[in-house]
Amino acid sequence: MTRDDTERSTETLPSREIAEGPDRAPHRAMFYAMGYDESDLDSPMVGIANPAADITPCNVHLDDLADAAREGVERADGMAIEFGTITISDAISMGTEGMKASLVSREVIADSVELVAFGERLDGLVTLAGCDKNLPGMMMAAIRTDLPTVFCYGGTILPGELHGEDVTIQDVFEGVGAHAEGDMSREELAELEHAACPGPGSCAGMYTANTMASMSEALGLAPLGSATAPAVTDERVEIAAEAGELALEVIEADRRPSDVLSRESFENAITLDVAIGGSTNSVLHLLALAAEAGIDLAIEDFDEISRRTPHIVDVRPGGTHVMADLHQQGGIPVVLRRLLEAGLLHGDAMTVTGRTIADEIESLSLPTDDEVDPAVVRPLADPIHEEGALVVLTGNLAPDGAVLKVTGDDELHHRGPARVFEREEEAMAWVQSGGIESGDVVVIRNEGPRGGPGMREMLGVTAAVVGQGHEDDVALLTDGRFSGATRGPMIGHVAPEAFAGGPIAAVEDGDTVTVDIPNRELSVALSDDELASRLAERDEPDPAYTSGVLAKYGAAFDSAANGAVTNPAVKRE
Repeated sequence: MTRDDTERSTETLPSREIAEGPDRAPHRAMFYAMGYDESDLDSPMVGIANPAADITPCNVHLDDLADAAREGVERADGMAIEFGTITISDAISMGTEGMKASLVSREVIADSVELVAFGERLDGLVTLAGCDKNLPGMMMAAIRTDLPTVFCYGGTILPGELHGEDVTIQDVFEGVGAHAEGDMSREELAELEHAACPGPGSCAGMYTANTMASMSEALGLAPLGSATAPAVTDERVEIAAEAGELALEVIEADRRPSDVLSRESFENAITLDVAIGGSTNSVLHLLALAAEAGIDLAIEDFDEISRRTPHIVDVRPGGTHVMADLHQQGGIPVVLRRLLEAGLLHGDAMTVTGRTIADEIESLSLPTDDEVDPAVVRPLADPIHEEGALVVLTGNLAPDGAVLKVTGDDELHHRGPARVFEREEEAMAWVQSGGIESGDVVVIRNEGPRGGPGMREMLGVTAAVVGQGHEDDVALLTDGRFSGATRGPMIGHVAPEAFAGGPIAAVEDGDTVTVDIPNRELSVALSDDELASRLAERDEPDPAYTSGVLAKYGAAFDSAANGAVTNPAVKRE
């Protein structure tokens, strides 16, 4: 066949810049070397962004899903172009210096997908994601490029089983604390660690990956019903193939993230988030996504929406069930339907399919309300908590806000002496040594976006506290982050961070700290003058790293209150 160099000359697809005309013969030759043919080059070019890796069970299976997405693209007469990007395993880096790379990886993923899509003139994307920071990173890339994009989650791991009970990685982290306390033998801990993770998929509870997958549905960036299927099921492979086919539809319709995302879609996501008991990390990531999209969203919006939205889904870490259990009840669409019927959602918000979220819910074959197990998804008239599971605290310790996930007493008022640590490792050693006492408030600082840098998650410390029996009587606060598996009165994202001169930098051992959930207060019993005096006497800290990727991104991070973004175009003063 002889190529007609005038064919599709009026096309506006970016790929025409490298596929059309005699002067692009060298470009086409490069594609022929990879097995593509002329019919491929006449088709829309769909990038499949694939962070597959052997470093985490969340991503170890993504090559199979990329293959399925490729088949879907090709069935719809598109040209599939797969490319890779990085991932960091939060669970494996947890508790080490390596965890500082986690939030940086969100930015690197977004940057790398943006670069490939821009540099290779792709027409659209299918973005695959497994481990925690993959999900917001891929969605940020879609927003930045504003290419027609379908988001596709890799799926949840199934829970492990030990002595007839479901177990997850959360149990292993808490087992470390129980072992330190003498309540679990080394042999019992070893048995638990061998049982907790039975195969591929992201951590099983409503931890960060599963939370952000749920958010992808509520935002409209992923098809409804795509978030909850376990990684090892045929259904998950089918979802990936359907994402590939849908990518051609959204390219043909020129349906872009900017056509889907709105203030209303973000309000829907927050509403779902607080109803399901999502990870505190979702606050950081939704703020970042909104900033990338140019949509006005503030940390205060989370608390406002949480106050009017009941917490209705019983999942770990605060509850007993896992993502696979929610899938058996109809998944996220069942929760969205209840929220919509209660007037808590914007039903006219758009989705990637070109239909509204209300239309999508109506089109799905879902179990009736009577068929949904109330032990997993509670009726709105009988919620787990009357208000949502995420709260934003403010006060003289967190003028720009701090985030807490309610997993226990939503009327908690805790007042106790501060035990101050400059790094996570120091706090962990103290907790493991048995130093912790009922009533303590553990303060870990210099772990913020810039001070860490990278805002480490601290599941090791929080799980050790809970594992030693202090889930309800010890509070912990930090300018760093927590894993979605964290439970108890643990307050993260304290802003401004210590590195930037936030009040948390002035706290000393023995100061009385108050955590008051009903009044949304996080404060220290010091006058404004005393706080100002201590901060004035403080030496300006040096950056923890002066070269390499941590230095580069550490200097670029914005406040956690603004999503810890690094994109200079979206950073706020």
